Amino acid sequence: MIAGESKIELQNYLKEYFPLNTAQLEQLAELFRMETMEKGDFYAQTGKPCHKLSFLKSGYLRIFETAENGKEVTQWISSTGEFTTDLSSLAFGQNARRNIQAISSCTLYTIHQEAYRSLPEVLPAWPELEKLFIAKCFITLEDRVFGLLSKTAEERYQQLFQFKRHLFNEVPLHYLASMIGMTPETFSRIRKNCLS
Repeated sequence: MIAGESKIELQNYLKEYFPLNTAQLEQLAELFRMETMEKGDFYAQTGKPCHKLSFLKSGYLRIFETAENGKEVTQWISSTGEFTTDLSSLAFGQNARRNIQAISSCTLYTIHQEAYRSLPEVLPAWPELEKLFIAKCFITLEDRVFGLLSKTAEERYQQLFQFKRHLFNEVPLHYLASMIGMTPETFSRIRKNCLS
C-alpha cells in the first residue's frame, strides 16, 4: 500500500491522465504498489509478457527495440510523472513488442494486470476513461510521427530540448539522438551549434 505524500503524488500523476474526483483518485491509487528497479533491470522484454502499468516516481526508463540490422532504436525515455507499459501486452495479453529498461535506479508506482482488470468493478466509469486515456496516447503518438516527418533535425532537437531539457544532463546523448531520428554525429553537431 502507498501512503502519505507518495499517495498524494500518485494521485496527482493519475489526475493528469484521468478526469476523476478525489474519491475516485483515492480508489484508483489503492490498487498501485511501489516498486524499485536498479540500473540495467528490464521492466519489459520483447517476446515476454508485460502485465503491469507504472508511473515513474523517479529515474529513467528507456523504451527501445532492435532493428533487423542489429541497431537499437530508442522510441522514448520515460521520466518522472510519466507512465510506462507495453500497451499491447497489458491490453491484449500479447508478448511485449519492445524492451523497457532502467537506465538509472527507478522507483515506480505499479498496477498489475489482475488489479488493472478489476478497474471496471472499482470505478464503473473506467471503460470510458480507458478509451480517453488510449485516445490521448494515440494523439501523442500521431504528434510524434508528424514531427519526425515534417520538422528539420534542428527543429526536432529544439523541441526535445524545450520539453525534456532535464534529459540532456541525465541520459546518454546517443539515446536522445535515436529518439528523435538522427545520428549521434548530427545530434552532437546541432548541440554544439546551440551551445556556442
